[in-house]
Amino acid sequence: MQVWKFGGTSVGKPERMQSIRKLITEDSTPKIVVLSALSGSTNALLAIGESLKANNDADALAKIDTLKAHYDSFVGELYKTEVGKTSGQKIIENEFSFIRSLATIKPFALKQEKELVAEGELLSTQIFQAYLVEEGVSSALLPALEFIRIDADNEPEIQYTKNKLTELLPQHADKQIIVTQGFICRNPRGEVDNLKRGGSDYTASLIGGAIKAEEIQIWTDIDGMHNNDPRIVKNTFPVRELTFDEAAELAYFGAKILHPSTITPARMFGVPVRLKNTMQPSAYGTLIADRPEASATSSAVFKAIAAKDGITALYIHSTRMLNAYGFLRRIFEIFEKYKTPVDMITTSEVSVSVTIDNTERIQEITNELKKFCTLEEPDFDQTIICIVGNFSADNKGVAVRVFNAMENIPIRMISYGGTESNLSLLIHGTYKADALNALNKGLFSV
Repeated sequence: MQVWKFGGTSVGKPERMQSIRKLITEDSTPKIVVLSALSGSTNALLAIGESLKANNDADALAKIDTLKAHYDSFVGELYKTEVGKTSGQKIIENEFSFIRSLATIKPFALKQEKELVAEGELLSTQIFQAYLVEEGVSSALLPALEFIRIDADNEPEIQYTKNKLTELLPQHADKQIIVTQGFICRNPRGEVDNLKRGGSDYTASLIGGAIKAEEIQIWTDIDGMHNNDPRIVKNTFPVRELTFDEAAELAYFGAKILHPSTITPARMFGVPVRLKNTMQPSAYGTLIADRPEASATSSAVFKAIAAKDGITALYIHSTRMLNAYGFLRRIFEIFEKYKTPVDMITTSEVSVSVTIDNTERIQEITNELKKFCTLEEPDFDQTIICIVGNFSADNKGVAVRVFNAMENIPIRMISYGGTESNLSLLIHGTYKADALNALNKGLFSV
C-alpha cells in the first residue's frame, strides 16, 4: 500500500480535484489518500475565528457566508450528476451548520478555534469521497480523528496510530482508495486538535510509517525539492535524490515544499518519500530514502540550499576563568526549561553563541542567563543559510568554495562538522537574496 498526500493547491479547484481522481486510479495499487483543506480555506477559517474572539459576530457570520458561497460554487462545478450535486450540497449544509453553531459559543476559546479550523479538512475529504462515489471508484472515508492522536507535549503517538490502523484498515480491505484528512487529530483529552500548519505532510508520514507503506508520495505544485529557492533565485533545478538526513536539514531550515516533521516517521520505519508535481505527474520529482539510487545527483558534493528567516542570535560569555566546567550544561538547561530549541551553536573556551527561532520566552531566558554570565545585545532579523551535500572528511575544498562564493557577504556565525550533510551560515536577513544567488552561482554553475 502507498500513501499519497495532496496539498491545498492540488485540491483547490474542481478541475484539480478531478485530476487527482485520475491520478490515484491510474493503477490498481491500494492507496491511502491524505488531503489538505482547499487552498485559502484554513486562512478563511482562522479569520472567522479572529472575528469571533473579538466578539464581532456580524463580521464572522459575513465571512462564514462568503466561505460557504465558495463551497457552493465548488460542488456545483465538481459533480456531474444531480445525485452527486445533492450529496455535495448536503455535506456543505451539515458542516456550515456546525460552523455557525461554534459562532454561538461564548467565550470563543481555543477549543472552538481548533474545531473551526479542522472544518477545512473535514469538508475537502467528504467532498472528494462523494466525488469518488459518483465516479464509481472503490473507496472509503476513514476519519483521521479515529487514529491520529497527540500527547501532552503535542507529539504524535505513532504506536497509537499503528494500533488503530491495524484495527481499522481490514474493515476496508475491499477498497482500492482510503481517503483521510491531513493536519487534524485529537489531543489527550479527546478534543479536536491539529499537527500545526503544514501538518498534512506529517499526517502522511505518520500513516506511512505506521503501516510500513511501500512509499509515501507528497504531491504539490512544483516538481520536487529544488536546489535553491526558485522564488528568489533563477535557474534552479529539482534535486532527484536526497538522503533522509539531507532532506530533514533542508525542511527544517526553510525548504517550503516539505514540512520539517515529515521526515521523522518515514526515516524511523525506512519508508521512502517521493515529492511529485500534480501539474507534471510524469516528472521524476525528488526521492528521499536511506540510500537513494546511484546517480550524478546523489554523488554530488553540493546538493541544495535553504534559508530560514526570523532568527535571533544570543551571545553568552562566562564570568568565570578558563576551564569553567558545567557552563554549557547550565546554559542549555535554561533553554530546555523554557522549551526553546536552539538552531545553531558555536563555542570558544568562555563564550557561546546560539540562535533561536522562537523569542516568546527570550526575556525569561536572558534573565536567568544573566545570573551566571554576561550577554551582548541579541541580533534580531537574522537568516540561517543551510547548505546540504556530501561533506565527509575526505571531501576537500568544501569550505573554500562556500566562502569564496560568500566573499562579499558578512557572516555572523558558521556551523560546520556537526554532521556530514550540513554547513550552516548566519547572516543578517537583508543579505538573504544576495547570499542565495551568490551560492547558487558559486556552487552549482558549470
